[in-house]
Amino acid sequence: MPEAKNLIEFIATAIDILGVLVIVLGTTLAIGTVIFWRVFGKPTGDRFTTFRIVMGRGMLIGLEVLLAADVIKTVALEPSFTNLGALGLLVLIRTFLSWTLTVELTGRWPWQERPEDATLT
Repeated sequence: MPEAKNLIEFIATAIDILGVLVIVLGTTLAIGTVIFWRVFGKPTGDRFTTFRIVMGRGMLIGLEVLLAADVIKTVALEPSFTNLGALGLLVLIRTFLSWTLTVELTGRWPWQERPEDATLT
């Protein structure tokens, strides 16, 4: 059983690292894009909005990956009521962050119809 626990800890840690890398890569891509635009120019569109979208998407995906690692660690390694309560609080906080990032990026709540979907009905 200790081998399985070590494997699960390794997997959870690897997923944690992946989540951080996704956030770092998203941030690097957003900043790199701005530098590229500064050097070579961007012919059309709103640079700031595009920067926010690229940055926000990286953060959203990274938060989801980090949440998956926390679920694995809590449920598989330390399933106590205290840890499950802490996980529940962490899920609420990260869900709130994801929703607010979605509102920032799209201008609507995740459960609201997209404007183009509303015209199709």
